[in-house]
Amino acid sequence: QVQLVESGGGSVQAGGSLRLSCTVSGYTSTRYCMGWFRQAPGKEREGVGTIYIGDGNTYFSTYDADSVKGRFTISRDTAKSTMYLEMNSLKPEDSAMYYCAADRDGDTWNSCRSPRVKDFDNWGQGTQVTVSN
Repeated sequence: QVQLVESGGGSVQAGGSLRLSCTVSGYTSTRYCMGWFRQAPGKEREGVGTIYIGDGNTYFSTYDADSVKGRFTISRDTAKSTMYLEMNSLKPEDSAMYYCAADRDGDTWNSCRSPRVKDFDNWGQGTQVTVSN
């Protein structure tokens, strides 16, 4: 059974930084997409960024939302089966519940390039990020 567990959320002042982690268990294959999404109250869940997990220890950055470009970075530690979201220069509008997700079926490459919530079949429970002025 595939499980995704996020951690690292919290409260921070504007301009600060946080690093979120997403640890995957129960799945060791390659050639699939992993991503970070977020959902603020009253808004739809949106993609923040994705990486495509290639063969071996490779991964490729495949999508970054315009709103986070230059501020957020996704990375992965293969040995720890963990994906990270490094968030810098945080703004109040970044406040949301952040979710990690995996798309393991179908056209995962194109799903990574243009992430849609409905294409991702495994989700974590979410971790709250609150940015205050």
